Amino acid sequence: MSGKALKDLNALPASERKSESCSKGGFTKAHSEHGILEEKQKKNTASLPETPINGDESVKTGLEVGNSEVEYIESENLNDVEDVDASLKTLLAGLESKDWVLVCEALNDVRRLSIFHKETMLSMLENVIPLIVKSLKNPRSALCKTAIMTSADIFSAYSDHIIDSLDPLLVQLLLKSSQDKRFVCEAAEKALITMTAWVSPILLLPKLQPYLKHRHPRIRAKASMCFCRSVPRLGVEGIKAFGIDKLIQIAASQLSDQLPESREAARTLLLELQTVYEKCHVLSQTAISEEDSEFGSWEHFCQSKLSPLSAQAVLRVTNIAREGIALGS
Repeated sequence: MSGKALKDLNALPASERKSESCSKGGFTKAHSEHGILEEKQKKNTASLPETPINGDESVKTGLEVGNSEVEYIESENLNDVEDVDASLKTLLAGLESKDWVLVCEALNDVRRLSIFHKETMLSMLENVIPLIVKSLKNPRSALCKTAIMTSADIFSAYSDHIIDSLDPLLVQLLLKSSQDKRFVCEAAEKALITMTAWVSPILLLPKLQPYLKHRHPRIRAKASMCFCRSVPRLGVEGIKAFGIDKLIQIAASQLSDQLPESREAARTLLLELQTVYEKCHVLSQTAISEEDSEFGSWEHFCQSKLSPLSAQAVLRVTNIAREGIALGS
């Protein structure tokens, strides 16, 4: 991970300015890139306040302070771009614009192109993703949320194709999902869920591991939840290949974490690992003695791979869950 990315993680961002209006994305047809951007710049300047509006109130509706309506378009409601060639030609300039509303429009075009023309835009991802990251860092909540939604659509469209560019996106999404601005936080959490659903766990888990030890507890908690969601997607053989012993050590370390989200994710992961271990152990049993069976038990496995205190904590979790299942049946 780059020094810059680690620097971004070392402190959560200060409270953000109250979000402002952002109009629906989409470029009109024009004869040149400059003409398109200039036309939209004039339109935005005429319709929006010149200075940002500060305030501490949370945004609870679709309207924000100002004259325009903020519109966050869900992926399923996005329409195709009017002109693919024109959108591609002006995309990078729009993402780099100093007009934040124009950047929102460009981000929505990235989403449209990812959904309707993903092969066409694949070659541009290397240049597009750093500009999405730039918008994720922007203090304007409306722009930040639009960038978060763009990240989610990038994950679902390109999955493993973005793995080499994932680190800066992951850093920012963990940060945004850990902040107090609720509507930004919820969008970031949704994007992280999309990431764990579309990016292969064998590639994603190593990316998540460093954040399980991050100094900020909320970062650790969000990373733990992502890790917990990703492991079952490995499947039994994938978990065996990754290493059940390695995974149980990771989960055990989270059981004593500061936040309940981390601890709950660890408990969920341990139950998954216990199920996989016992399934593999049963399949491998062929005319073995009772003594050998005990030697290969879940309890012995935990005690052989963990410190006495960690093993005790793990067995307490899994035994309580087993007793609960027995009582319920």
